[in-house]
Amino acid sequence: MTSFAPDSIVLNRKLPLWYQVSQSLRASILGRSPRDPLRLPTEEQLAVHYGVSVLTMRQALKELEDEGLITRHRRRGTFIEPDARRGTPVRLLGSVDAIVAQQSGMTTQLLTHGRAEVPGEFAEFFPDLDEVATYHRLRSDEKTGEPTNHAVNYVRPELADRVDLDDLVRWPMTKVLRDVVGADISRITDTVQARLADPETARLLDVPLLSPILHYTGVTYDTGGRPLDVAVIHYRGDRFSFTVTLDAT
Repeated sequence: MTSFAPDSIVLNRKLPLWYQVSQSLRASILGRSPRDPLRLPTEEQLAVHYGVSVLTMRQALKELEDEGLITRHRRRGTFIEPDARRGTPVRLLGSVDAIVAQQSGMTTQLLTHGRAEVPGEFAEFFPDLDEVATYHRLRSDEKTGEPTNHAVNYVRPELADRVDLDDLVRWPMTKVLRDVVGADISRITDTVQARLADPETARLLDVPLLSPILHYTGVTYDTGGRPLDVAVIHYRGDRFSFTVTLDAT
């Protein structure tokens, strides 16, 4: 039986290795094609793939098993759970793969795309530009079809010229910029606020007007400190929560 092939990852030694591996594998699982196999490679094969110990790999797999994304069967192997619930809380410890995992794993519809003036609220991030590329996407639960979040990305035009729209239906913008376009991403700053749904957001997410939503803004920077992408995502307040864990070391 052919095994599922996860993406590669460059590990950050300042963060727990098991956490980075679990988030990278989580993003691969949630972003997989329906045609991909459900069986994962063995613990030993995955450990070699990620460059970690078997013990670290085992801890990463336990995290995904506890979340319900995989099931493990003695002597049969480890399998992706195709009906795993999406939109579960995500622990963010600062890795780019955590952001990719948080944005992955739902049915995605590209609503509109094009060029527009830089919004005044984001002018500080694009001081050298008059316009940016914009992408509006709606994500829905794979099983129920229920809308879960609406995302708008504002991307530097020279990067947008290399973005394939088909990739945006399968993967989050962060993954496309890093793994397809080849952008050298160094960090992402996140801001999450509680807000009330305006008429357009309520319509897109199919929730009552003025119901609670989570308003997320993420700014992606390259290694030179230049903003590459600003993402604005509205999450249904009844489907998502965010937990941030600070490492004191």
